[in-house]
Amino acid sequence: MSDVEQRLSAKGIVLPTPNAPVANYVPFVRSGSQLFISGQVSIDANGGIKGIVGEDIDLDAGKAAAFLCGVNLIAQMKAATDGDLGRIKRVVKLGGFVQSGPGFFDIPQVINGCSDLMVEAFGDAGRHARSAVGVYRLPFNFAVEVDAIVEVL
Repeated sequence: MSDVEQRLSAKGIVLPTPNAPVANYVPFVRSGSQLFISGQVSIDANGGIKGIVGEDIDLDAGKAAAFLCGVNLIAQMKAATDGDLGRIKRVVKLGGFVQSGPGFFDIPQVINGCSDLMVEAFGDAGRHARSAVGVYRLPFNFAVEVDAIVEVL
């Protein structure tokens, strides 16, 4: 078990089976030492967190949604590294999208739910560049979607 998995396990986080694509794309692409992970939505075994942040759900639920996206990103990282999260050298960049209402502006705080998980899981190697964008709609009404660029060994 890698250090990353030990840290996740200590926090009670169990990685799910990676989500299959729902359209014409692949879950990740490796190019050289970089791994590009397709957007992961706020889904879990219970159906996930859906709705418009600032209208249907509040900031804390939005952060929880972003956290789920992070868990799903790490599950894809594990699949892309043949089960060895120790091969993740650095989380380079996250792109966060929040399905937000017209009066909701705490979008960066929502995406912190994912960013904080990356730092908890990968330590300093989890510190990353980031975008946090409010959008009108996300697939299947999920509250948050996050994609990633990761450096691998």
